[in-house]
Amino acid sequence: MARWRRSPYDGRSYVADASAWTRAHHASVLDDWSSALRNDQIATCALVMFELLYSARDGEEYDRLAEDLGQLHDVPISRSVASAALGAMRALAHVRPFYHRGIKLPDLLIAAAAQDVGMGVLHYDAHYDRLAEVLEFESRWIAPPGTLD
Repeated sequence: MARWRRSPYDGRSYVADASAWTRAHHASVLDDWSSALRNDQIATCALVMFELLYSARDGEEYDRLAEDLGQLHDVPISRSVASAALGAMRALAHVRPFYHRGIKLPDLLIAAAAQDVGMGVLHYDAHYDRLAEVLEFESRWIAPPGTLD
């Protein structure tokens, strides 16, 4: 008999930013996060993996985390992603002086990668809301801003 699996986040799939990963243990988001992982709704990309693996304290932790992340769908950072990121940075630069400089470059590429595959970005980082002004992806907070700090 098949078991019904609850689909959080409206059943959509997301590239999860490191800001979401580091807050996923909070009680208020843990159930949705765990269900999304079981339902294959969480994807990653090389930049997120770099950020997460950098935080490993030793080789064993690094290997465990790399194995876990390796089970997720990997969204590529391709030439088309780089082109979309450059276009988004240009669009932000034309909004007002220095507007584009408030965005971290990894976030720019992660958002462009999500757009490229038709996914959103699950995060806890206001940069993604700004990026959603110039890229076509859903910017979804893992929890309301200011609630998990």
